[in-house]
Amino acid sequence: MRALLERRGIEADCATDALDQVASSGYLDDADYAHRFAEDRRRLDHWGRERIARELRRRGVTDDLVDRALEHHGAENELEAACALLEQRMPAALDGDRARNRALGLLVRRGYEADVAYAAVRRHEREHEAPQVMRNRPLASGP
Repeated sequence: MRALLERRGIEADCATDALDQVASSGYLDDADYAHRFAEDRRRLDHWGRERIARELRRRGVTDDLVDRALEHHGAENELEAACALLEQRMPAALDGDRARNRALGLLVRRGYEADVAYAAVRRHEREHEAPQVMRNRPLASGP
């Protein structure tokens, strides 16, 4: 908010006074903003931790507030979110290296760390492998 007010030509002292008054009234809470932003980007846009953190920092949120906003997004939650995104965007089996690279690229662009992206792709492949194996098996003949 401070940067916005300064870009609009508001003097620094006036901006500080206005922001202090708004914050003391409970209308401006960076921690709440960071938490809500992180939850919305995770749920609505399927962003990973890295992208959420990068965007919050770009918007002027301090590192400690970014860390607090993301503390509930542990490694297991991150993997589950990445797998859900893959299932939504690529519901079928990944056929070949090109499809795997597309899946990895999707996850990395959304802000998932490389190790989480690889784990999600491997899980996606395992989950979609079983039906294909079953289809290729010969039928049992008699008792």
